Amino acid sequence: MVSIRESLEEIEKRILSPHARLSMETKGRAREEQECDLRPAFQRDRDRIIHSKAFRRLKHKTQVFLSPTGDHYRTRLTHTLEVSQIARTISKALRLNEDLTEAIALGHDLGHTPFGHAGEEVLDGIAPHGFSHTEQSLRVVDVLEREGRGLNLTYEVRDGIVKHSKGKGDVIPLDPSERATTLEGHVVRVADIIAYINHDLDDATRAGVIDEKDIPKECSHILGETHGERIDTMVKDVIYTTLSSQGDGTALSLSPPILEAMVRLRDFLYDRVYDAEMVHGDFAKASKILIELYERFTADVDFFLREIGRDVLYDTVDTCVCDYLAGMTDRYAFNLYERIFLPRPWLIV
Repeated sequence: MVSIRESLEEIEKRILSPHARLSMETKGRAREEQECDLRPAFQRDRDRIIHSKAFRRLKHKTQVFLSPTGDHYRTRLTHTLEVSQIARTISKALRLNEDLTEAIALGHDLGHTPFGHAGEEVLDGIAPHGFSHTEQSLRVVDVLEREGRGLNLTYEVRDGIVKHSKGKGDVIPLDPSERATTLEGHVVRVADIIAYINHDLDDATRAGVIDEKDIPKECSHILGETHGERIDTMVKDVIYTTLSSQGDGTALSLSPPILEAMVRLRDFLYDRVYDAEMVHGDFAKASKILIELYERFTADVDFFLREIGRDVLYDTVDTCVCDYLAGMTDRYAFNLYERIFLPRPWLIV
């Protein structure tokens, strides 16, 4: 009897683009597992990511504004959901594998530190082996989840996670070594950039860091005047430009005017928002928390082991401490720092 999974795999084979990565054609997992009767491999990966502890912690990790009290500011979790939505829209229009796309999108930021990119910069500067949230995201799914057993995801999802967008890097890299091996992975990289340059602009306007009139006119003229118009323009351009210039089917395409406007808008955000004193000043203060926690834990391994509830280290002390710090939410880091370093008043009964 044919299983539901096998039926779904046959449907993929019939309806998806020749450029899509079929679930039945996955390069597999590091550890072999019995196939699920219901879910194809990439859908199974998506579910594992959603049910992971690291995914739940994203709701209390900074996107741009540190521990915002306003209800409508993005967090690392809402950013991830917006990336997933944009990526799925693009993938569906291009007849790519939506399950693979969604799994990569939901897992791409699992390794992000507390305090946003400022936290990443701190750990990269003080850890002997450096630190990258893309590599840490892969470490989370490979090693740290499930009490050290990892999620055992497929090669394609892991590859897409570690190849997603990086700061001011190319929107669509020319170097093949920087591109995911699947078109679905390319979609997530572009969707990540589309999502953050639009929602960070929206949040910065809401916070009063910039005004709508500050947005470069040439960008607004090409991309649109509103949040929704800009996303619509970018998403449609990716889809229609890619469909009209498939080439060898190994990469997405953007029209030169839209790509130039996206890069210009991203540069504007770095200049006027990410590096602005109103935003960056708080992160400089928050960085002190990670620096002092790192120094405290690496200087006293026994104290660190008691703190994490373990008898022995599972890796080098620097790596273990970085894993612990990177996994923290903003508020957990605040509370831990207060408990370890700040004096508490005596209670008189």
